[in-house]
Amino acid sequence: MKEFKEKVVESLELPQNSIHPLVYISGNYTIGEGTTIGFFSEVNANKSKVTIGKNCDIASFVSINCADSHKLTLGLSHEIERREIIIEESVFIGSHSFIGGYVKIGHHSVVGAGTILINLGEIPPYSLVTGNPATVKKGYYEK
Repeated sequence: MKEFKEKVVESLELPQNSIHPLVYISGNYTIGEGTTIGFFSEVNANKSKVTIGKNCDIASFVSINCADSHKLTLGLSHEIERREIIIEESVFIGSHSFIGGYVKIGHHSVVGAGTILINLGEIPPYSLVTGNPATVKKGYYEK
């Protein structure tokens, strides 16, 4: 198994990171102590910034990406829009979710599997966020 993993990492030319070789991480990012990120997820902070707090659990196949190129592709802009992403401590992000620019997820929140968050602004602590379009249930996890 170890040899297989090494061959996959080598063939994909993934940049080295402290989380796992099968997680793509690039750009200006900070990942807090105790945070785990599942296989085949990405943190793309190129030309922007992603901050992930301590003790977060980010499942496999999650995309955290500051870049939005749709306006460039449509000829409505001359550059890729890039906006900061902040994920506070003790946040769970479910598999196959997408976190786009201009999102701040408050501590002790849950993002359900398959949720799409783009330009959502600030999500309060202890929230449950699900769906596409995303629905925020504020205070869902408060004691």
